Amino acid sequence: MSALDALRFPIGSFEPVIVPSSQQREDWIGQIPELSGKLQSVLNHFQQEQLDVPYRPEGWTVRQIVHHLADNDMNAYIRFKRALTEQEPLASSYREDLWAELPDYMDLIIEHSVSLVELLHQRFYRLLLNLTPMDFRRTMRTEVLGTITLDTALQRFIWHHRHHAAQIAAFAARINRDQSTTIKPERTS
Repeated sequence: MSALDALRFPIGSFEPVIVPSSQQREDWIGQIPELSGKLQSVLNHFQQEQLDVPYRPEGWTVRQIVHHLADNDMNAYIRFKRALTEQEPLASSYREDLWAELPDYMDLIIEHSVSLVELLHQRFYRLLLNLTPMDFRRTMRTEVLGTITLDTALQRFIWHHRHHAAQIAAFAARINRDQSTTIKPERTS
């Protein structure tokens, strides 16, 4: 893995469990209420001006990543509900790269998107708790992954959040490391 790939994929690429156990599914569902808190914890390491610095060369800023998470999670939630109520729907895609260039990604404070993620995750969690194993076998078609089950969609949802939180956390660690190496200790007489 190249250094750039290590920055882009700090937790590795998405690898679904094709036939998960009930316990694995419960564990994934149980992670959803924790995701926004973990994201907020990582974001607490940043000063305002650092939010607008790309986390890697030619990458998004922390601000763009946070707003992307909110948009992605809204889309994922709607796709999931469509798959529960329609026969193998085509999951709509969107131009993430172009969305990240829109004014709301540049101007809006990240707290709005963090709050949106937190509230959306509460709804998603409640929905998932009441589904049956058969519900998780329902499918949707995607442009990137092809036809997937809701089990795979759930795993992808969790991975996606952890993936971006890890990008932000790794960037925070690099900033802290760089700042600690540039601070000179005070001389005492």
